[in-house]
Amino acid sequence: MSQIIIDVGLQENRVAVMENAELVELYIEKDDNKRTVGNIYKGRVVNVLPGMQAAFVDIGLEKNAFLYVKDAIPKEMLSNKRINLKDISIKDVIKSGQDIVVQVIKEPFGNKGARVTTHITIPGRHIVLMPYTDYIGVSRRINDETERNRLREIIESVKPANMGLILRTASEGLELEDFKEDIRFLLKVLNKIDSERNLGFAPRVMYKDLDLIHRTVRDLFTNNIGKLIINSRDEYKSIVELIEMISPQLKSRVEYFDSSHDIFGYFGIEQAIHRALDRKVWLKSGGYVVIDETEALTSIDVNTGKYVGSIDLEDTVLRTNMEAAREIAKQLRLRNIGGIIIIDFIDMNNELHEKEVLEVLENELKKDRTKSTVLGMTQLGLVEMTRKKVRSRLTTNLLMECPYCNGTGKVYSESSVLSLIDKEAKRLRLHTSAEAAVLEVNPHTEGYLRENNNYFIKRIEEEYGIKLFVRANQSIHHNEVRVKNIGKIDFIKGILGE
Repeated sequence: MSQIIIDVGLQENRVAVMENAELVELYIEKDDNKRTVGNIYKGRVVNVLPGMQAAFVDIGLEKNAFLYVKDAIPKEMLSNKRINLKDISIKDVIKSGQDIVVQVIKEPFGNKGARVTTHITIPGRHIVLMPYTDYIGVSRRINDETERNRLREIIESVKPANMGLILRTASEGLELEDFKEDIRFLLKVLNKIDSERNLGFAPRVMYKDLDLIHRTVRDLFTNNIGKLIINSRDEYKSIVELIEMISPQLKSRVEYFDSSHDIFGYFGIEQAIHRALDRKVWLKSGGYVVIDETEALTSIDVNTGKYVGSIDLEDTVLRTNMEAAREIAKQLRLRNIGGIIIIDFIDMNNELHEKEVLEVLENELKKDRTKSTVLGMTQLGLVEMTRKKVRSRLTTNLLMECPYCNGTGKVYSESSVLSLIDKEAKRLRLHTSAEAAVLEVNPHTEGYLRENNNYFIKRIEEEYGIKLFVRANQSIHHNEVRVKNIGKIDFIKGILGE
């Protein structure tokens, strides 16, 4: 059974989607960093770049938004096969200083601004309205072709003239009356946006999408969800009111969780989040997957680990790769990894086995609401795939770059730290009159020296004629050696109580 667990906090709200008691999706919205995807802005074009076929648009955010030419030209031109996109220059579509209505389709990320489009869409509970495109679409997650045709016939009779509609997954099984209220609401929103086009100066917000909690109810809380549980009494009442308007049959599935208890801890979600931040993911068989995220791409390596199999090597490799394929699809969804993804499965000599593993991967990816494409296996035996970037990765939301390693994820080896100690002792001997010094080091370094009977320290004392006292200090970083030199040995001994 699937569940949605909502944790309402002072600084951020978190939404966890659970399938069979396992965390599969996590959404976080911080008070100081509200989501912008879906928001509609009246912006001003500040720079047109013909060489990049794009433009920068000021929409009032910290960084200017980025508008590609294909997102700037009308949809009907895109669908016209006689028009070649390469023949259209961005400077013929928009001009610098021009006011323009755009919608954010990708959040700002790192040093990049938001990506925007002029192809506005307005989401409702069951339908997405596309005001400037004459088109009917059905969610790809509705697989039954008979149902897809039935829904198209129903919606054709109520579709606004010269506008497009996309039927969402939640529309499956609905009848004509279920869609009418949704369309009325969406047209009201559109009228409000159109009426504000000529009001006020750019940049400014014309339409804000719902916050995380109410967006979750609208987009995720469908008949497939057994329960929605939330730990805020006020938000619980607000959700019930919204559900009564859009899907009253789901009202009984909304539950309040006593806010005096840790809701994520109770459902084991906190532990699952910590595991989702680990580089290594263990498989039930004993194999493991290593996930390395970089700015350009994400590489994933599969290993047999402790799994030795029971039949032969070929069977062991196949079973490990198939289990890894299922886990990788889940981790991409949970960690919200997007962009280029390279998967290094364990080498398979059997082409049929390769096809089996790719089929498992593709079938598991169908559970994901974010679009992904598996491009196949390269000559090097690597699987290439892409997953659409919509929001920030889980690691970006929850982690910050280490101020010591500057993102390398590594620290100095013991020999490198010993080399620092050597240089400090030599500096003291040559440039000071100190006869002794206290070396404050990380407990790990102090333990390494002690395990080796302080052999290295004794060598330094003999080489430079200076007495060294090693102290462990929890606040000292692994890469650091802190030196306190004293002129007389007797004085330093007195301080140390020796």
